Amino acid sequence: MKSRSFVFRDIEWWLVTFVFLVIVLTNIIGGMHYGQLERFLGEVFMPITVYLGFYMMHLVIIPKYLKDKNVVQLILFSILTAVVTGALSGICAAGMNSDIERFFRFYFSILALYPGYLLTVILVKKMLLPPAFKDFHLYNGVRLIMLLIFVVVFLLASQIFVDSGTYIVLFIIIPAIILFVLYNYYLLYKNKMSGNSKAYRWFLWGLISLIAVVFFIIAAETNVPEIMLLGLGMIILLIFVIFPLSALVFKKYEDYVGRIDTLSVQVNQSSANLSFLRSQINPHFLFNALNTLYGSALMENAEKTSDGIQKLGDMMRFMLHENQMDKIPLTREIDYLKNYLDLQMLRFKNEENLDVQIKLSDDICEGSIAPMLLIPYVENAFKHGISTKSKSWIKINLRCLQGSVHLDVVNSIHPKKQIEDPRDESGIGLENVQSRLAHYYPQKHNLTIVANDTEHFVHLSVQLT
Repeated sequence: MKSRSFVFRDIEWWLVTFVFLVIVLTNIIGGMHYGQLERFLGEVFMPITVYLGFYMMHLVIIPKYLKDKNVVQLILFSILTAVVTGALSGICAAGMNSDIERFFRFYFSILALYPGYLLTVILVKKMLLPPAFKDFHLYNGVRLIMLLIFVVVFLLASQIFVDSGTYIVLFIIIPAIILFVLYNYYLLYKNKMSGNSKAYRWFLWGLISLIAVVFFIIAAETNVPEIMLLGLGMIILLIFVIFPLSALVFKKYEDYVGRIDTLSVQVNQSSANLSFLRSQINPHFLFNALNTLYGSALMENAEKTSDGIQKLGDMMRFMLHENQMDKIPLTREIDYLKNYLDLQMLRFKNEENLDVQIKLSDDICEGSIAPMLLIPYVENAFKHGISTKSKSWIKINLRCLQGSVHLDVVNSIHPKKQIEDPRDESGIGLENVQSRLAHYYPQKHNLTIVANDTEHFVHLSVQLT
């Protein structure tokens, strides 16, 4: 399945918005000590002015051009935006007592930076988009790296209104928070959720000890004991703010994914049962017809025919009723399997090239199981393991142990038929069965499938408790 291109216009918008928000907030906090109101307002309103210019170009003028293809309109609106943004920025620069040369150097730098970014985007699209490459992975990665580089260049070119606190926030604090969140997810949260408390404690106290040692060394080297308080504050922030909040986000995300998985399983189950539900069109007629055939077979002393009709009726009843439940008694699942095998043996009883060995547990199989988990692998063996021209074999072994059921199916493999009969398709796809196993029996099942040129082997174990 091919990847998809990210919606980069939205990504660019949100990233630039976040960067300008950090710039404005740090300028407000850092400028509170200024005695000059004009300088303070200039450092606050100049980034806002530049941001509004970016907004007009990125989300209004260029999208309108891409829709209308009006080049004259694009040029006129771009020049108007540049002039208005430059005039307002110049007023702010005057309030900041910035010299005219520095202002023009800054403004023409950012004027050249934005079209330079757009031209680079066009070049990357021509080089990396399909069909030049089979998917979008490389293109998405290059675009993200390119976007980050242009943001860094913009911050370096905009030192006229970018406070040093902005660099600390964007290049130190935020990357550190991301690093700690990733550390929490992969080394703390996952170990804690899996019950590996020993590893969780090792990674937690190891990180705390490392932070304490680093700040102790810095305090000793600089001869500033107060730095140890900064390290203590970081540890407290991690333990009581960053780790708990990020763990809460992880938990909410996993719950959300779990709900999606449940809905997906339900949809797959409904799709898998579609062929069975179609047979519910006037089911009373079908059962009455089977009963009539069963009675006629008994009157004609056709015992095998009547027995087959009875088994088919039991299977249909299972499909229409018990197959709609989440869990059924294991004995009913095995009864269905036995009926299916009996009907198949009636069908293939005269095949000389076929060797079928069936061993079903005689023990009482207790417990409940999700319906239709065993039969698809047996159906698959009869579908692909039988050839009228070559030696074929099917071996089935079903065992019930204390609180678990185990199924082994081995069948021969033959070249695929040129024309597959749609009626031979299994009612429930094997991929859907694996999905249902993962949903109903997470960490409580074992499915092994091995195949070579001549034989196909399936082992399925399910813990029912």
